[in-house]
Amino acid sequence: MLLHKHLTPELKSRLGRLTTGNGWTLRKAIQSGLDHEDSQVGVYAGDSESYALFSPLLHPIIQDHCGHDLSGHTSDFSLDGLPQDDLDPTGEFILSTRVRVGRNLARYAFPPAIGTRDRAALEAEVVQVLSGLRGHLAGDYHPLASLSEAERRELVHHHVLFQQSDRFLDSAGVNRDWPRNRGIFHSADLRFIVWVGEEDALRIISMQPGARLAQTFLRLQTALEQLDGQLDFARDSRLGFLTACPTNLGTAMRASVLIRLPRLSRRPDFRARCARLGLAVRGLHGEHSEAHEGIHDVSNVVRLGVTERDIYQRLRTGLRALMALESAERKRGHPGAASGEPPPPG
Repeated sequence: MLLHKHLTPELKSRLGRLTTGNGWTLRKAIQSGLDHEDSQVGVYAGDSESYALFSPLLHPIIQDHCGHDLSGHTSDFSLDGLPQDDLDPTGEFILSTRVRVGRNLARYAFPPAIGTRDRAALEAEVVQVLSGLRGHLAGDYHPLASLSEAERRELVHHHVLFQQSDRFLDSAGVNRDWPRNRGIFHSADLRFIVWVGEEDALRIISMQPGARLAQTFLRLQTALEQLDGQLDFARDSRLGFLTACPTNLGTAMRASVLIRLPRLSRRPDFRARCARLGLAVRGLHGEHSEAHEGIHDVSNVVRLGVTERDIYQRLRTGLRALMALESAERKRGHPGAASGEPPPPG
């Protein structure tokens, strides 16, 4: 865990006396790491000020995690000059595409530290802005507390409902007052979604079936251009967009696909191959879940020190490589391997 690696007794004593304007302390920041020894990082930020006040701890952790020297961060959503065709037009490999970013608002504490009144005020401010979206981004807001069982099942079916299930976030304080002042905004076609009150104040998501990565990116870009003009997002010239978990800083972007790799994923070096391509692998239902029938969630690893354009380009290149490797594995296997069938016994 990076927390144990970088939190020396001297640093703990020095930072333990500090408190941000929102009441965030070192003890609160590291509580999740203390509770869960299997945590990768073990520390959360309660507000924008956390990244300055606790920088002697947070900056080394961030540098260790992403390998970036924190010299500065720029944003670039432009896809000009990059290929934008469908990665998998036959649908043989890629089931769906999802690109999301985390955002917090500058004048509020982040979900681990936000108070009850501010949580309600933030929700009201965000919902008012979302209600003004038009065209293919227009939609409705559904407070979690008011969802009927039928509505809940429908959102679960479409993989767009967030729930109170993460033990790391629970220890960090994110799940306080659940489910009050939290909700989901989604467009009529469920291709644009905003989660309000999850790990970050906002998780802004563009998603769709198939492998049209460019289309998914550009929809998100359009939404962010509209929202950025009306909501004051928390950001920093060195760290980019500020998030509750330091691993999401920078672009705060996770671009992912559900991809079918039944043969390649059986290889013992599968995850190492993905890592060499700059890709992270999760199970079918996201972090801490298992794959099902060879279907994995594959996404970018690096968020800080790269632009959104870089993420698009690297993900596209990595996915092409994985599809080629899977095809090679299938050719070496039996004729039914292309469909994901297991090899015959013996």
